[in-house]
Amino acid sequence: MSTPSLSAPPIRRLTPRDLQACADLSEDRGWPREEHKWGLLLSAGTGYGIDAPDGNGLMGAYVVTQYGPHERPALAAIGMVLVAERYARQGIGRRLMQYAIEESGTTPLTLHATPNGRPLYEQLGFEVIGRAEMVKGHFAPVGALPDVATRPATAEDLTAILRLDTEVFGQDRMHVITRLPAFTDQLRVAEANGKIVGYAGAWPNMETHVVGPLVAPDTETAKALIASLGAGTDRPLRTDIDVRHEELLAWVKENGLQSVAFNAVMAYGTPELPGDWSRRFAPLTVAAG
Repeated sequence: MSTPSLSAPPIRRLTPRDLQACADLSEDRGWPREEHKWGLLLSAGTGYGIDAPDGNGLMGAYVVTQYGPHERPALAAIGMVLVAERYARQGIGRRLMQYAIEESGTTPLTLHATPNGRPLYEQLGFEVIGRAEMVKGHFAPVGALPDVATRPATAEDLTAILRLDTEVFGQDRMHVITRLPAFTDQLRVAEANGKIVGYAGAWPNMETHVVGPLVAPDTETAKALIASLGAGTDRPLRTDIDVRHEELLAWVKENGLQSVAFNAVMAYGTPELPGDWSRRFAPLTVAAG
């Protein structure tokens, strides 16, 4: 473990009590405050931060969300890597990421990198293994919608959703999925032959509803889930779709959403992510993998 100099404030664990400081840090860097998302990440994951020497909030922070067996995680996602503007370009981001790597031990890491963040992550040994496209806009259906029935999820569906998610994601993430009924404004499932084969949530993020997770057996079911979520809100939809799902990306653009940005999916300590990418269309949030 690297030892900070005597003049460098220590990296400490964040708690839900730090939510406002984290939201302030987001706002400081021109990001939305995203208190709702921070609340989930600080409860389902573990936040780390450095207190500003002047006592005014945080110098920087990040969150790590672990998946798999609690005593021996099989994968960890890093997100919300932020450094306050007044401390930018002073090595704080590098120090936080080095700490994250050291703390992970042998656990593989993944993250979604913006073009600005990617060079640092590559210098630290992360490799690009994929790409996601962020799309946003009011869902305005054109033409006939997929003939796939969906319905609101119920409490009785949670066990089946957990089983499906573990199969598709490749690791147990019960501590995240069990929070979805409270975290999302809408949670819907798709069935085939009486069995849940897909599910998706829409959760509030500032002026938008973010679609995620989005798990489906095929593109038509993914379309149906998005359409059902879009019909249930007046807000713009936003989601991050794996670029390998070209048909779904083309369809959402035909129906009102527009490309906003591309993020690189990166990994450290593993050549690829576990699970079945063909059924994993969008993450809950890029900050949690």
